[in-house]
Amino acid sequence: MPKSKVVRGLLDTSVVIDLEKIARAQLPAEFAISAITMAELAAGPHATNDPDERARRQERLQRAEALVDPIPFDTASFRAYGRIYAAVHSAGRKPRGARLADLLIAATASAHDLALYTRNPDDFKGLTHIINVMTI
Repeated sequence: MPKSKVVRGLLDTSVVIDLEKIARAQLPAEFAISAITMAELAAGPHATNDPDERARRQERLQRAEALVDPIPFDTASFRAYGRIYAAVHSAGRKPRGARLADLLIAATASAHDLALYTRNPDDFKGLTHIINVMTI
């Protein structure tokens, strides 16, 4: 039986970066972006010395800002992060460092009962019992 399309979802940073390359049919009918994704996008222009790439990243940030109001990392999100952290830790993976932003985004999805759309499903390995991870 084919999967039914998820109506509401949270777009991971990887999806927002590639948004113009993704067919609309692959996205949920209603989507949101987390404040954590916006923070990653805001850091992007500062993470390169290439002026052309910096301009592309700045444009991407501005498009995302115009697209939606981000979901804040609120009380429900930080409580969900505790569960996400515990799941990652118990699976023997490191829940800190480079993974931190991904886990904060996962916590936001969990707290707001949203499927998480990503291009990098391995970033969320071991969390499918907590969140619905949708690979694009």
